[in-house]
Amino acid sequence: MGVPMVVMPQWTDQPTNSKLVEGLWKVGVRVKVDENSGLVGREEVELCVRRVMGEGEMGIEMKRNAKKWRELAIEAVNEGGTSDKTIDEFVSRLASVLSVLARR
Repeated sequence: MGVPMVVMPQWTDQPTNSKLVEGLWKVGVRVKVDENSGLVGREEVELCVRRVMGEGEMGIEMKRNAKKWRELAIEAVNEGGTSDKTIDEFVSRLASVLSVLARR
């Protein structure tokens, strides 16, 4: 968490996730597949790694955004955070349903 990513989507939800990583959240870059071979070359991987690790504007922005998302994730899962509250609510509702079902 909190580290820029190089993403290489393969199937199911990965293409969507990679669009979010690169386009919306701006915490990484997506490798480009060679149109002729359908493969990703080592030069492309190296270029992407250099982009996310770089000290240029793009690399700095990705690092800053990755840190921001890390902090938000930690806040959400800490006691009283949004994820913490949601899981507590889910467990409470599940217990209620199971209690009703047990009475039948």
